[in-house]
Amino acid sequence: MGRGRSVKREWDDFRVAAGFLTVLPTVRELDMPPERLARSMGLFPAVGLAMGLGLVIIDWLLGALIPRPVLDGLLVLVLILVTGALHLDGIADLVDGLAGGRGDRERTLDIMKDSRVGAMAVVGVVMLLLLKYLSLYNVPLEHKKAALLLMPCAGRWIQVVLAAFCRYLRPEGTAAAFVEQVGERETLLATATLLLACFILFGLKGVLLLFLLGLAAVVLIRYFDTRLGGVTGDVLGAATEIVEVLSLILVLAVV
Repeated sequence: MGRGRSVKREWDDFRVAAGFLTVLPTVRELDMPPERLARSMGLFPAVGLAMGLGLVIIDWLLGALIPRPVLDGLLVLVLILVTGALHLDGIADLVDGLAGGRGDRERTLDIMKDSRVGAMAVVGVVMLLLLKYLSLYNVPLEHKKAALLLMPCAGRWIQVVLAAFCRYLRPEGTAAAFVEQVGERETLLATATLLLACFILFGLKGVLLLFLLGLAAVVLIRYFDTRLGGVTGDVLGAATEIVEVLSLILVLAVV
């Protein structure tokens, strides 16, 4: 009975994570106290793997029917739709804030809260999507499925790391209930998930991939701490997009 309750708890936590990261209606009847929200962050990379599996299935179903350049663009679009463009909104707000803040921390955060989108935000989103598409398109076919699994997994892992090691700046924000209680358990679970995925998908080169992603995480932590004094929900979303692109570039460079 105890093991059954534990499995159900983990499944419910996974549903909470999926409900937060995607537009899928997975949590309608669940109670979501702060402890469960924080606990579910450890499963963010697992939700990313599930999203990647969906992309792999679409790639398999349509691979013989649609030209490769079009299919890779469709896969990027599907990822955007599944997430409700949540993380793209984060990158747009972050770019706007950094461009308009001119080194002033408070002004940067105020601009990030503004719902209006500036020219720099549009340029940032367009360039990020272009880089993501080109990187995915140039991944060799024999590694395409592995890259599709790694990309969303790594992108959700960075959210856990930033939440654990950075101060959260907006206690009233949407993500506050998730990140304020994130700790060692969630970080270890998320990192173990990514490590296992890297090793299974890419062998020993996957360990190198994880090491390089870890270095990138350290750089992001230092940058956001220095520039903003911590992170917000927008920063977590922006970091997801950055690391998704970075993971594809690293696959091209290392594998």
